[in-house]
Amino acid sequence: MKNKYLSIILLLGSAAWVSCSKSNKKSNAVPPTPVNVQEVTKTDAKYYDQFAGTVVAVNTVELRAQVSGLITGIYFKEGDVVPKGKVLYEIDRRLYEATLRQAEANLQSAKASANRAQKDVDRYSQLLKQDAVARQIYDNALATSETSQSQVAAAAAQVASARTNLGFAIIRAPFTGRIGISQVRLGTQIVPGSTLLNTISSENPIAVDFVVDEGNISRFVQLQDKVIKADSTFKVKLPDGTNYKYPGKISVIDRGVNDQTGTIKVRIRFPNPKNQLIDGMSCVLSVLNTASGNQIVIPNKAVIEQMGEYFVYVAKDTIAHQLKVKTGPKLNENIVIFSGLKVGDKVITEGLQRLRDSSRITLGQPKAPQPQQAGK
Repeated sequence: MKNKYLSIILLLGSAAWVSCSKSNKKSNAVPPTPVNVQEVTKTDAKYYDQFAGTVVAVNTVELRAQVSGLITGIYFKEGDVVPKGKVLYEIDRRLYEATLRQAEANLQSAKASANRAQKDVDRYSQLLKQDAVARQIYDNALATSETSQSQVAAAAAQVASARTNLGFAIIRAPFTGRIGISQVRLGTQIVPGSTLLNTISSENPIAVDFVVDEGNISRFVQLQDKVIKADSTFKVKLPDGTNYKYPGKISVIDRGVNDQTGTIKVRIRFPNPKNQLIDGMSCVLSVLNTASGNQIVIPNKAVIEQMGEYFVYVAKDTIAHQLKVKTGPKLNENIVIFSGLKVGDKVITEGLQRLRDSSRITLGQPKAPQPQQAGK
């Protein structure tokens, strides 16, 4: 009898244990994670590659004197735009004027001697025809005349040199541009070719120089051939963060690649009517990416980075599947996806922080985390 009761008790205990075990499993099961999804579509995505650039004047000249002397005149206001041909500096001209006058006098003297020698040649030529003078006298007169002519040429060259030096005593603007702060003052002694007087540079148009690696050369060659006029392909961001309103176009691609860095210089020319771009200024140049166009764009918050790789979660029925994607540039709060997704996929945009691959999900706004009470 005791054995019978014992068997009944064991049977009832086993049933109770199984019931409790099933109840615990149900209570410990992870509930589906509420998520929000967005269907993947393609859109017209325009994005730019950015390069560090430097503003450079198309024309820049360091003004240096070609003759020595003291500065006797400065005829401009520093920082002004000066027209081509304007007199900027004057070097003491008195010595060069005197040298020119002496050279001109020497030329007149040489011409007089040459004229007299030519008359002797003409006279002896007539006498020689009449056999009234020795041939040697005629030959001597002819040689003297030729020597006189060479002296005239030498004297004329001296006049030209003296006139040139006198002209060098006046320094003029080689082109219309903005002149800088003068490096010399009145009375400064000038050393030819060495003393820097000033720098003048053009402002409109102006250019931006930047370098690209040699792998991008063909891209910019195609842009140079394709872009006939300025459009939105090239844009500039100024140092204060504002966008420059005028677009540019490729002016020139340098002749060769730098063998030390493997880069090549490219120059973009921009109109500069308001003088916002200043020679030497640093800026950020944006170049339209050739892959711009009809692309998949999703919210940036839907992308998860793991050890340098990027993933998204895609909802399929009630399961979240993790997919690896190749990302492109960010467009404000969105990001371009080059591969890994296709049109029609439902990418999870909210609630993905609690997901794992193959997690169960349910559509709906994820609940905000409840604040913990004090003491818990």
